[in-house]
Amino acid sequence: CFSPQAFDKTIEKDNSLAVGYFQRGFVHLQLEMYEEALSDYHMAFSHLRENPFIDYKQLGLRHILYAWEVLYSTAAVQCHLQQWQEARVTLEKAVVWRPERRTATLELALERVQDRLFLEPMLVPLGELFRPRKKEVEQLDSKDFLGKPKVISSIIPNDEYIGFEPLRPQKQGFYEPSANALR
Repeated sequence: CFSPQAFDKTIEKDNSLAVGYFQRGFVHLQLEMYEEALSDYHMAFSHLRENPFIDYKQLGLRHILYAWEVLYSTAAVQCHLQQWQEARVTLEKAVVWRPERRTATLELALERVQDRLFLEPMLVPLGELFRPRKKEVEQLDSKDFLGKPKVISSIIPNDEYIGFEPLRPQKQGFYEPSANALR
């Protein structure tokens, strides 16, 4: 039921979207494409840019992606790759990123890794990925954030031209700077 191609399209549109890599990593893990999953989780963590979390509410996703969740899922993939030592190190790193240092989940995960048991990766709840509420979409109006263009500064007195173009040729004698302006 999961397709990495849908997440590929999402990531193509915004290759800094950490949650896109996070979800694609989960899909790759479900498809037993472990190297791809590990790469996606590494990309998700790097796109967090050393932030403890990213809140995606502005994009219509009612989910917060936490750094410790990405690291936990990275450790889950490392377990499938039989990289038990790396998984332990990754989980210890996740403890540092866990908010308010509540680490019961991570301590249990460390015990499971010690016993060489697989971890279940974290995921964004089903149906939560970029589905803004219908009433929010219906109420969207286009907004003119820039306003109307106007001339702010011109070397030509009383210039009222509005637009973007290279400098226009001037009529001879129309505007000649004074000697003081040339200095």
